[in-house]
Amino acid sequence: MTATAPRFGPSPVRRPLAAVALLAALTSLLFGLVLASASPASAHAALTGSDPQDGAVVATAPEEVTLTFSEQIALDDDSIRVLDPSGERADTGAPRDLTSGGAVRYGVQLHNGLPDGTYTVAWQAVSADSHPVSGAFTFSVGAPSETTVALPSGEAGGGLVGALYGIARYAAYAGFILLAGGSAFVLACWQRGAGARPLQRLVVRGWVTLTAATLAMLFLRNPYTGSGKLADAFDLDGLQSVLDTKPGAALVSRLLLLGASALFIAVLFGAYAKREDEKEKRDLTFGLATGGSVIAAGIAGTWALAEHASTGIQPGIAMPVDVLHLLAVAAWLGGLTALLVALYRTPDVPSAAVRRFSRVAFSSVVVLAATGLYQSWRQVGSWSALTGTRYGQLLLVKVALVGVLIGVAWISRRWTARLTERSGSAVDADDAESADDGDDADPAVSRPPGSAVSAPPAGPSVHESEGAEAVASVKASDAPGSAGGDEGVAPERAAQLSRQRAALTATKEKRARDADPDRSGLRRSVMVETGIAVVLLVVTTILTATEPGRTEEEAARGSSTAAAAPVTGGQVNLSLPFDTGGQSGKGTVRLDISPGGTGSNSVHLWIDGPDERPMDVPEVKIAFTLESKDIGPLPVVPDRLTEGHWSASGVQIPMAGDWKISVTVRTSDIDQTTIDKNVKIG
Repeated sequence: MTATAPRFGPSPVRRPLAAVALLAALTSLLFGLVLASASPASAHAALTGSDPQDGAVVATAPEEVTLTFSEQIALDDDSIRVLDPSGERADTGAPRDLTSGGAVRYGVQLHNGLPDGTYTVAWQAVSADSHPVSGAFTFSVGAPSETTVALPSGEAGGGLVGALYGIARYAAYAGFILLAGGSAFVLACWQRGAGARPLQRLVVRGWVTLTAATLAMLFLRNPYTGSGKLADAFDLDGLQSVLDTKPGAALVSRLLLLGASALFIAVLFGAYAKREDEKEKRDLTFGLATGGSVIAAGIAGTWALAEHASTGIQPGIAMPVDVLHLLAVAAWLGGLTALLVALYRTPDVPSAAVRRFSRVAFSSVVVLAATGLYQSWRQVGSWSALTGTRYGQLLLVKVALVGVLIGVAWISRRWTARLTERSGSAVDADDAESADDGDDADPAVSRPPGSAVSAPPAGPSVHESEGAEAVASVKASDAPGSAGGDEGVAPERAAQLSRQRAALTATKEKRARDADPDRSGLRRSVMVETGIAVVLLVVTTILTATEPGRTEEEAARGSSTAAAAPVTGGQVNLSLPFDTGGQSGKGTVRLDISPGGTGSNSVHLWIDGPDERPMDVPEVKIAFTLESKDIGPLPVVPDRLTEGHWSASGVQIPMAGDWKISVTVRTSDIDQTTIDKNVKIG
């Protein structure tokens, strides 16, 4: 029998408005990009200005070089380097944070008496969304000159370490999709599949892949954002510094959640697969679904916490939306992979399971359309960014792939409809035949209710030879004159005959499945879906590592505009020596509050040791008290950005006055001190 394309008439499982609704959602996605406001947002940090500008020629050497970025970044002592024409350092050392108001600005002091010529400014940092960023530019004093300094050709996060880190990121997404989507397919679509070895292997491999990729990213994080040398992956000091950052904490949290997911997998494919009592199985299904959803949401949250969603505008909305987006991707693409494995590797996946997955996939696509619309507005926001930036062009490719995938999925739904119709008619025919034949029905060729198998064996199959010996033995044992089938046969021979009958039954059923045109058509369409899904996953992963269109346009505009002059206004700058009394307990706290007025303020705090080098301490706290109005203390717990540097944003000063600022520094478990200083704010 030859397979024919599925008909497009009415069917029991057809949703006539599904395709229209999904195409409308994709159309609204594109229109949303045009109608979105042009307010600035950021993900990767971008250099938006400098003083002096790139290529500028100034009459005298400046005292300081300043760089303005689109968002907060983490720097170390060598993050900004200024090199003279001979390649020697022209700056005095660690950069200063000059951030004020909405401008994120850093500067480095230059040596006095610098000669004329062309100077090179090279910078490298880590943006708030965890991605390393770098760049370089030149300016000249007096007149341009020959220089021995070559501008860096590579980008931060490149080379072998960057390639390995990128592979680990791809593997992490793929592992999460297989782990979460495969488990969801078993619980929501085919609970009997918990006992199927192919599905068990699929989910376990997803867990192993995600765990290995997370460990690789944790160890590669230090060289990825720093030196770029693979040997530094095993630097324990570097690993400790990674653990103190937001991306490091997210990776550790993911590993802890993967430990909990290992227990979930053990129960799902152990006690749950063997449970026979229906009530107990329902209760266990509810428990596994609840626990699995919490674990999956937590793992998805580790991406939202440390990457694009955690920065820019509306992070409080963007992070939950990102979690929903990742869960919908996993349910759709992971479930699709599980369905493909079930169709090819398991003997009795019912059409009802395919129908249930079709509903899950439809819901997932609706969630993807809604969350993708919001994310696209947030990261792109205009036609020019959509068509003129790499991020926007990749987004268009992703939308096109989703459209093609939806079209193929619609064809798969047609094959599912045909399987459902034939399954129902096959069950009716079986019931009628059983009523006529009574006990003469052959159990070897009977089909379970809801099975997608309805076609009879059609011709010899390559698999038939595997059961040839079983066929001969079974026929011989059932021939007239034999001792009544298995009666009078030794137990070993009876067990062998039982295995041979089972092999014969499996051979017949597999031959029937392979000859079923509807099942073959569904297999092919799901295979095409899975191939497109793999390409879609690659494009999505590239998007997460690409500078968003808004930021790229903002950086392009800023590169042609001089950096704004630093706003000093009412900015508060304090230097507070401290001594906790313990070993290595002496140092100096430098505190900057900008703009230093009522309302929202940014606070940056540095701690220097006696040698004036950055000093890390276990804990730093700040409190504001306006004693004249009996306000406070208002506590502030800053976040650690890098060694010896903490910051806090959105610190509210309710009114102007003479405020007491208390800084508490703890240098060990028992050594702590608090320094107070009264300052005028507002």
